[in-house]
Amino acid sequence: MPIYLNGEIKQAASKPKLDDLTPRQIVAELDKYIIGQAAAKRAVAVALRNRIRRRKLPPEIAQEVLPKNILMIGSTGIGKTEIARRLARIADSPFIKIEASKFTEVGYVGRDVESMVRELTEIAVEMSKQAAQAEVLEQAKQNVEEKILDILLPSSDSFVSEDFKPNAGDSSTDKSFSNRTREKLRQQLRGGELDERLIEIETQDRSNSMIDFVGGQGMEEVGVNLRDMFGNLFPSKTVRRKTKLSEAKDYMLRDEQENLVDTEQVNRSAIEKTESSGIIFLDEIDKIAGRESNSGGGGGGPDVSREGVQRDLLPIVEGTTVNTRYGMVATDHILFVAAGAFHVSKPSDLIPELQGRFPIRVELESLSLEDFKQILIQPKNSLIMQYQQLLKTEGIILEFSEDAVSTLAEMTFEINRNTEDIGARRLHTLLEKLLEEISFLGGELENKNQTIDKAYVENKLGELVKDEDLRQYIL
Repeated sequence: MPIYLNGEIKQAASKPKLDDLTPRQIVAELDKYIIGQAAAKRAVAVALRNRIRRRKLPPEIAQEVLPKNILMIGSTGIGKTEIARRLARIADSPFIKIEASKFTEVGYVGRDVESMVRELTEIAVEMSKQAAQAEVLEQAKQNVEEKILDILLPSSDSFVSEDFKPNAGDSSTDKSFSNRTREKLRQQLRGGELDERLIEIETQDRSNSMIDFVGGQGMEEVGVNLRDMFGNLFPSKTVRRKTKLSEAKDYMLRDEQENLVDTEQVNRSAIEKTESSGIIFLDEIDKIAGRESNSGGGGGGPDVSREGVQRDLLPIVEGTTVNTRYGMVATDHILFVAAGAFHVSKPSDLIPELQGRFPIRVELESLSLEDFKQILIQPKNSLIMQYQQLLKTEGIILEFSEDAVSTLAEMTFEINRNTEDIGARRLHTLLEKLLEEISFLGGELENKNQTIDKAYVENKLGELVKDEDLRQYIL
């Protein structure tokens, strides 16, 4: 499913169009959610802007302009994944994050590299379907309303009592009376007065007959729908449901939207979207950055297929055609963003051909003390804001003093420096431990106004931070 932030859809209309966004404006959008990492933001902003520029070129030239794939180098928790994810949201592009370490060389049990293109296409199809259904939403609502009125008032004789029936011979009067009754029901329906009424409806049977294939290249995790395979042998069935009218509207609206949408057009649009604006984020690429010559001696062990995976990745990144259930998808213009910590290996350990396919390399910086302070309070989805909103649902007003934020940042920076550096993820651990008691008691707290100051932070976390043995396990 495509990724959206709560509340962002409503604001989309006020945002500038993608074609109007300059690299500087793209960086400004990323700054709302990601602290620091200016070089990485500039690199992805230029990559996105080049896609916009490519669309304006004549087709014969546009076909030759390939995306400049990006390799991000840096430790965990400093924003690599978030930069790529936010970029996809800005561009409204199909986006998938996948760990390169999950892939295995052809011939070994595991996932083959083409599966990521198939998954990206699935996401694009879902995005195109949602867009198409949004376009027909108003028409679908009108159709559902008429169908519900037909159920509620199949004919004047079946709904109107004997005392109020007009003369049977007067057809025009009968029709007029039926129309008035129908309009009265329409007003009640729109006003929600009939929502609790039980009605019987027919909806599509959505239970799927699936076969899971185990083994075979390209079939490692694909459930094949028997209806897709055999077509008319499994015609779509309808089931009768007796439900409240308010729930029936949802069932009927979904069916009506699907009936109004051209599935073939959705699939074509999704394939085009995948090919022209898809983004694949290859995480942990350093885990496959080994050469067979480095494995030493035998050719067994966990390193056995590292270079093989790289060789399998190469044609996908270079540009090939992958068969999906919706049709053939060309990968020539998909943007690949790879990332890795490269603590043990280094980028030069990748095979030369793959290195050449990631011409833009960006080294992300470790987070500073000031960065940790900003992460806590500045982004739209800042950690402190998230906890405040969660506790607010139970009437708890949570406030953080400035010295509490500074102390939290200092503790995080110090622990990362003295132990394993896991970046901003350390803040999640510290905040959970800090607010454990307040979160546990929640609405049972007598004092609904909770203020977190420096003394509170030191009382809850001070001993843990000082005790090296304890923090190895808890923090």
